[in-house]
Amino acid sequence: MVPKGVVIPGFEQLKKNKKLTKIWQFRHIYLFLLPAIIWFLVFAYYPMYGILIAFKDFKFNLGILGSPWAGFKYFEQFLNDSSFYDVLRNTLSISALKLIFGFPAPLILALMLNAVMHKRIKRVFQTISYLPHFVSWVVVVTLLQKILSPNVGLINDIRYQMGLDPIFFMGKPELFYPLVIISDIWKGVGWGSIIYLAALTNIDPHLYEAAEIDGAGRWSKLFKITLPCLTPTIGILLIFSLSGILNAGFDQIWLMQSPATLSVSEILDTYVLKTGLQQGQLAYSTAIGLFKSAISLLLIVAVNNISRRVSNVSLW
Repeated sequence: MVPKGVVIPGFEQLKKNKKLTKIWQFRHIYLFLLPAIIWFLVFAYYPMYGILIAFKDFKFNLGILGSPWAGFKYFEQFLNDSSFYDVLRNTLSISALKLIFGFPAPLILALMLNAVMHKRIKRVFQTISYLPHFVSWVVVVTLLQKILSPNVGLINDIRYQMGLDPIFFMGKPELFYPLVIISDIWKGVGWGSIIYLAALTNIDPHLYEAAEIDGAGRWSKLFKITLPCLTPTIGILLIFSLSGILNAGFDQIWLMQSPATLSVSEILDTYVLKTGLQQGQLAYSTAIGLFKSAISLLLIVAVNNISRRVSNVSLW
């Protein structure tokens, strides 16, 4: 052990050599990392080269490097775009509603499943709750359209039998957000509860036994043992959720979107696709996508720092 403040010539070089020796000693194990490193380099880092398009007047015949520089022209164009506030408002509204209603849903389901003492019944409920995760959004939205159809839908059939007029649920802007939130919770609540169920198994059962001896009831144990023990898990998942607040869910929104609901359903992701691929404004759409990524990065750094100072829970 070298005392603090004492500098020994060549000591740092010796430490580096020891690390390299250790890496070489376990080189066969490190080889397992190679496919993952190659995947990230090819599919995650190499495509970042295309970010340059956001700063250039992109011409197909000149390529990315040959196209003239445009500076922040497309970022300014997006900020001055008449659709900017509508798109940003819709994105933040959908993301915030998903966070408010969707974030606590897996936790509540996990606590309810954890309270079920009969193992077979618990497994049945768990399996049923996981199944929607494996169904694609195409199937989910198709089911919604069938169930809510004004002509042959189940809900409107019931309304018709009751003497009520049919409602075009998927075409009403005021019903778009509730349908998005309900379908999102239905699809993801079971899968999201897995992390909380795993965290619940790590709580020391002696804590509950000690609380029972002290006369604690079910609610007292929930608020004084279970939830405090789940705080780190909740904190980490909340950081992830807040950092992705500009990701309102492209697949779901794109499939549920219709001309009648466009005023409340146009989000950043769908706007990028329309301007980029449908209108051919590749540089402009890349600038919008980069704008979204930059805001998301700032959010995750800010939320992580706040969480670390407030609750000592952070990603790094």
